[in-house]
Amino acid sequence: MKLGLQLGYWGAQPPQGVGELVAAAEDAGFDAIFSAEAWGSDAFTPLAWWGRETSRIKLGTSIVQMSGRAPTSIAMHVLTLDHLSGGRVILGMGVSGPQVVEGWYGQPFAKPLARTREVVDIIRKVLAREAPVTNDGPHYPLPFQGEGSVGLGKPLKPIVHPLRADVPIWLGAEGPKNVAQTAEIADGWIPIFYTPKSAGMYQPWLDEGFARPGARRTRADFEIAATCHLQVVANAEEKAAVLDAMRPFVSLYMGGMGAKEANFHNQVFVRMGYEDLAAEVQKLYLAGEKDRATSLIPDELVDDMHIIGTAGEVKEKVAQWEETGVTTLLLSCRSADEVRSVAELLA
Repeated sequence: MKLGLQLGYWGAQPPQGVGELVAAAEDAGFDAIFSAEAWGSDAFTPLAWWGRETSRIKLGTSIVQMSGRAPTSIAMHVLTLDHLSGGRVILGMGVSGPQVVEGWYGQPFAKPLARTREVVDIIRKVLAREAPVTNDGPHYPLPFQGEGSVGLGKPLKPIVHPLRADVPIWLGAEGPKNVAQTAEIADGWIPIFYTPKSAGMYQPWLDEGFARPGARRTRADFEIAATCHLQVVANAEEKAAVLDAMRPFVSLYMGGMGAKEANFHNQVFVRMGYEDLAAEVQKLYLAGEKDRATSLIPDELVDDMHIIGTAGEVKEKVAQWEETGVTTLLLSCRSADEVRSVAELLA
């Protein structure tokens, strides 16, 4: 199992010390760094900026929001960064949610599965550069000939010859249909709440995708990149404090990331067996009672979602994650020393 450094997306201000983290990750043998985006910083620019001082480590997006750019624009970003990095890009993408897609990007959210399939297909056509790129699908028609068209659209190939004709595409997916489609059309999967206890829930969905005619990968060569917080503690008291610090992040995703009618993260917790808890946390969170919502999150859930314990416990839990099929652990680290110590512990 490989290690990835999850840089995430920015808060109110750009984070400090990222260059040191990235340098330490490369020196310590991490396989990749990943950046994210929400509705502030973008995912590509940090990889170009901090990745310029690296030579080996892969540069991944976790994740790019598909509705924020046309598929051909995403392909241009990938093509450019892949050349600049010498072929180290991993393109991670996802559909986001209706609040962001329609509220921030001003795009329709309907039919996310069909849109995902078209986006992936168009990007692969651009990078293959075998013919001028066209698409007959209803979501991203190329050339565009709909209302407002002047009728002069022309199929084009990228001017720049891509360094690689087949950049790895990993998809963020949460529901059964989305996970199955990911196993069918993608090179990897970036689950947000994959844990040893919940892993069994996903296996039939993945198997369905692998079994479809024309599936791109098999379980043997499919990547699963799971995100978690890993921290080595000295004793049970220190572990309790870390679990308490992680609790607000769980309540945020369970209760506050999305509308009541469409919170896909909340639905994952429902499928994990926390239906009553998820409903109550969401109710409180959306009513502005964030502290009360957070207080309801049990230690066992936070502990399952992350790898927190003594050195021996951490090694044991990492092995459990690997046994479920995880090929890359995406970890958030706070310092270069922590990056190095994690790499040394798990070497």
